[in-house]
Amino acid sequence: MYVVLTLLVWFAFWLLWSGLYKPLLIILGIISCLLVLVLARRMAYFDKSIYPPGLIARLIPFWGWLGKELVITNIQVARIVLSPKMNISPTVVEIKALSEGPIGQAILGNSITLTPGTVTMDDHEGTLIVHCLTKEGAEDLQAGEMNRRVAALGKD
Repeated sequence: MYVVLTLLVWFAFWLLWSGLYKPLLIILGIISCLLVLVLARRMAYFDKSIYPPGLIARLIPFWGWLGKELVITNIQVARIVLSPKMNISPTVVEIKALSEGPIGQAILGNSITLTPGTVTMDDHEGTLIVHCLTKEGAEDLQAGEMNRRVAALGKD
């Protein structure tokens, strides 16, 4: 079931992003999605420990929340950059990922890096080292809202 749903989602994204609706190109798109599916199965992508059931359904609200956070932090970083004082206080913090699995830790690290003003520099055994543009940004990150939301993605 997950395999078919994933294939349909991949093909829908391919079709949307390509914008090419000629029969030959659609057939080539289907073939490329099937090839990626075969490779994903060989890499055990659909293993329950890596790809928990219901992950896609939980990702959609997370993406909505992350999108809102991206807008907020974009505005904050724009204010800092456009301010004549450039009130920055670069800070490096360690964050212990609440997610035990590699997918959750990767989602957390990528979500942190996507957020303006923060960069995940390292992820080793569930501890992420993050550079933050401001001390306030580091404190927000250490408060753990993003960490809790990412950990909730992997719950069954």
